[in-house]
Amino acid sequence: MMRSSLMMITCLGLGGLMAEAADKKSPAVSAESADADFALQGEYAGEIKGEDGPLKIGVQVIALGGGKFRAVPLIGGLPGAGWNQEKPKTVDGQLKDGAVRFPGEEATGVLRNGQIHVADPDGNRVGTLNKVVRKSPTLGLKAPQGAVTLFDGSDTKHFKKGRKTADGLLMQGTTSVDTFQSFKLHLEFMLSYMPQGRGQGRSNSGCYMQGRYEVQILDSFGLSGEHNECGGIYSVKKPDVNMCLPPLSWQTYDIQFTAAKFDNNGKKTANARMTVKHNGVLIHNDVEVPKRTTASPLTEGSQNGPIYLQDHGNPLRFRNIWVLPQN
Repeated sequence: MMRSSLMMITCLGLGGLMAEAADKKSPAVSAESADADFALQGEYAGEIKGEDGPLKIGVQVIALGGGKFRAVPLIGGLPGAGWNQEKPKTVDGQLKDGAVRFPGEEATGVLRNGQIHVADPDGNRVGTLNKVVRKSPTLGLKAPQGAVTLFDGSDTKHFKKGRKTADGLLMQGTTSVDTFQSFKLHLEFMLSYMPQGRGQGRSNSGCYMQGRYEVQILDSFGLSGEHNECGGIYSVKKPDVNMCLPPLSWQTYDIQFTAAKFDNNGKKTANARMTVKHNGVLIHNDVEVPKRTTASPLTEGSQNGPIYLQDHGNPLRFRNIWVLPQN
């Protein structure tokens, strides 16, 4: 059966351009400023021939800097689009002579012009995967009646020390002037491209509800999806599925937050709760949040709290942020 076909793939193409810029180490906040490895990174999906018939496959190809790549094959399709959540076996490759090779005993793949052509050991083609560019269905979601628009690109008056780029985007490291109890939040963010970064050093930020409870923001494209990766409720719960898209893609959080409750003596009587959708896919369903995030600006309490967008030393971009207060 061809389940391992995409575990060992050979990626070819764009060789001269990749070698020319593959050692760029500065974080990129646009495709124009990214190294040429960026053109190969992304998601691929299609079918290959298996022993039991056609087998749907998704592959996430991650740029690791300096011409290094990692392929993450997913049986059934991409996360949120068919993947059976069977743990993948990744394989690394290195750019050499204009090609990034992931050699395999059971199958070989060749990536050219936005397609991975998969062949068996005899050289017979068993399938083709096409590059796909997914977009969140809630991108551009308009603020409903009664919502507080925190950022629409026009100014930063709703954020303390808010910084705006020349093209009208909000930068990381700012706190909303407005404060809230329970609410629905819509947030759009773009991870910087940092192929040389690893772990928590790769486009790290966070969105804090009430300045207390963090939903992590991180370039965890292709990773396992942990509590400290993108979509995780930090130190509380990992996302049900890792829906992180490649860096430099616009992504969305849609969060239903229920504030913790306190009695007249300041004793907590009910924990905060969160429901989170990442790029339109439910990743946390009414999860109890028993404690504040350790690094949060505010301690737990009955007072209203702001939306805090963390600066962890990496550049990020934000847009279309609104909050609908709820009773």
